[in-house]
This record gives sequence, C-alpha cells and structure tokens, in this order.
Amino acid sequence: MLTRDLPEPSAWGRVRGVLKRASGEAVRWGWDGIVELGAIGPATRVGRRFGAFGAGSVICFPVNAIFNEQFIEIGAGTMIGPQVTLSAGMVPGQQCVTNPVVRIGDRCLIGRGSGIVGHLAIDIGNDVWTGHHVYITDQNHGFEDISLPISRQSMPERPVTIGDGSWLGHGTVVLPGSTIGRHVVVGANSVVNGDLPDYSVAVGSPARVIRRYVEGEGWVSTR
Repeated sequence: MLTRDLPEPSAWGRVRGVLKRASGEAVRWGWDGIVELGAIGPATRVGRRFGAFGAGSVICFPVNAIFNEQFIEIGAGTMIGPQVTLSAGMVPGQQCVTNPVVRIGDRCLIGRGSGIVGHLAIDIGNDVWTGHHVYITDQNHGFEDISLPISRQSMPERPVTIGDGSWLGHGTVVLPGSTIGRHVVVGANSVVNGDLPDYSVAVGSPARVIRRYVEGEGWVSTR
C-alpha cells in the first residue's frame, strides 16, 4: 500500500493525539516543578539541620534517606544527585562520638543512587566526582559469632579518606579503612579495600593500581 493510500486519521484521533502530547508536557512540567521545590539547599529547613551546608550546594530530589544531618558537612558548590543516602550513625537521633562523621568538600558531584554511610569518619576532599550507585562506608558487619545473626554483628569503624580531585566510576564500593589519594581514577564496579596512592588509576575487586603518574615520565603502566 502506498503512503497516499493510508486512511487519514479521524478528527477524534487527531484530538486524542493533541491531548496526549499536552498531557505529557503537563506531567513533565509538573515533575520539573516538584524536583525544583523538593531540592535541599543551604537555606531550606532540612538544609539548616546540617553541620555545614555550603553556598551553591544542592541535594537533588527525591532523596533516598538522610538522617543525623547535624553530623554531616557539605562544602560549597557541591551537587548530590537524586535517590542518594546520606547518614551518620546507625539510627536517626543517634549521638555520634565524632563531629563531623561525614564531610564532603567543595565542588563535588555525587552520582544518582549513591550511598555514603558513616559511623566514625568519612572525609571526601574537594572536586571529587562519582558515577551513579557508588557506596562508601566506614563500618562493616562481622560474622564470627555464629550464635548471632550477621545483622546484629558489627566490626570496628575504620576511617575512610578520598583525596582532592579524584573520580570514582559507576558502582564503586569503598570499604572501611580505605584511603584514596589525590587525582585518583577508580574504575567502574571496583571495590576499594586499602590504600590507593596519589595520581594513580585502579580497577578491579579488590582495586589494584594499573597506572601511575611519575614525574618526568608521565603516566606509566604498573602491570
């Protein structure tokens, strides 16, 4: 059948098409407004609960979970993506032994769906960017006592540090006691469980350094 032989849409069909497009635009317009109104900034009621919330920073809507904000500090010009979890301690209302428990520096970007769960000390430097679904924690579960469920066992907290200018790829997991240096690239889906030196590229589970910057030589392979 040639194109010219196709039946013309009915008047009602044309009206339905117009209404469908208009409804779609209205839904998108409404959602954009909700996202804007639901964002958390330094001047919002929730933002004022934080230990620090720098100018120009934002936590995008919707959030997954945020609690014990008074033990969390966010620098200036930082964007934290939607559906992110930010927490200090195990339960809302807990009085933590350190302050801040979680510190995120200036001009950081934390990807959608990520989780930063601190109990003692997580320090994220300036200009740190992450992909989506990154998980950073300073405490893990124990399993040695077989008379207790693993959910009721916890291991001692070990501080986590991420240096200025580093990049953590999609799905990276940073475990307790890890130190990531400055200007470090961590490949997607890597698990960091130790120390990564400044100016390096690391991949895998556990993450291993595959390239390092050497003064006078540039970037060299470590394989």
